[in-house]
Amino acid sequence: MEKKEGEAPVLWFETSDSVCRRHQFEPDGRLSVVVVDDSRPFYQRIAGSFMNKFFPSGYPYSVNEGYLRYTQFRALQHVTSATLSVLSTQSLLFAAGLQPTPAQATAVSWILKDGMQHVGKLICSNWGARMDSEPKRWRLLADVLYDIGIGLEVLSPLCPHLFLEMAGLGNFAKGMAVVAARATRLPIYSSFAKEGNLSDLFAKGEAFSTLFNVIGIGVGIQLASSICASMQGKLVAVPLLTIIHIYSVSEEMRATPINTLNPRRTAMVVDDFLKAGIVSSPASLRYRENLLFNLQLKEDTGNVRVGNAMHKAIKPSRLLELKQVFSEEKFLLNFGHKCIDMVLEQDATGEDALRGWLVAAYAAQVESSSLHELSASVMHEAYEKMNAVFPVFLKELQNKGWHTDRFLDGTGSRFAL
Repeated sequence: MEKKEGEAPVLWFETSDSVCRRHQFEPDGRLSVVVVDDSRPFYQRIAGSFMNKFFPSGYPYSVNEGYLRYTQFRALQHVTSATLSVLSTQSLLFAAGLQPTPAQATAVSWILKDGMQHVGKLICSNWGARMDSEPKRWRLLADVLYDIGIGLEVLSPLCPHLFLEMAGLGNFAKGMAVVAARATRLPIYSSFAKEGNLSDLFAKGEAFSTLFNVIGIGVGIQLASSICASMQGKLVAVPLLTIIHIYSVSEEMRATPINTLNPRRTAMVVDDFLKAGIVSSPASLRYRENLLFNLQLKEDTGNVRVGNAMHKAIKPSRLLELKQVFSEEKFLLNFGHKCIDMVLEQDATGEDALRGWLVAAYAAQVESSSLHELSASVMHEAYEKMNAVFPVFLKELQNKGWHTDRFLDGTGSRFAL
């Protein structure tokens, strides 16, 4: 390390993994890093360059658990989706009576995205709140819709007289897929961000997607020139690629540790807390989430149902009584035959939803024989139990990485009194 007389060191060398780097502070305060010596084998240098280009700075310590598996299957997903796009465009042109080359099919695939696709985008944009609540499920649905659109385009040569209808429906499905995929991208990236590095993670993720999309286009050109030059070849290759594509997306989503609270994840967290006395982390819950069905009701946690409008969830005659029971809270609970409806105030947070969920769960335990018209004494007893454990429960949740400042129920049904 070198020093200027009377000043702190401004230049030093660091050696790590056979790489020597010189670090120096510039006059404007910026830190410059220059590689002085790199004695690593050539293949390690290539791998290091790839990591620097396509993975966030500081990887793997700058991201949450599961990012590598997510990235591996994302690469496979992009290769298969780009390949399918080339093959479907080639089929569309055949159905229109053209005889395109694979290169022409590739070029036109960037053009055939108008008309019905815009209609699909407009319709899907109405479900934005649901995508915030369930980004993993909507991301999987986006790729299912995309593959449906691809399938319609691939089959279009079999019925050229219906070319416009099939191409239109295909683009409609793909338009919905585009909106759902883009809307869920940020919540998914956010779940991996660990050190305020969301922008870096997003940029590297998009670079990664671009790389494997280009590879997929190359694979598509090769298949379109050989195996898939005939319709019979496409009928074999496209279903196989579709299966790989959907499997890749499902594994991506299973690896994603979403750390925001929604009805399903809240029910799972409360269930683990009541049964085992533990608070599960987002990483430990990710493989237990059902990506296909919204199974949020759990008997052991009170069969809580969130999101119904107040006039549907609570009878007007009981509104004042329930408000008196939970006078200091931002939730109301109505105990019915099969489930407990929880209605949240307009500015309720994840902490409020957790408090209500615990009250419902404790009430269900006290009065396990029947949930119909639970007495005020039972509700008060459950409320006291919740208050006794909630500070420790909340602190542990936050330590595990959960964001408790908001609750995403997906419907926006709240009340204000």
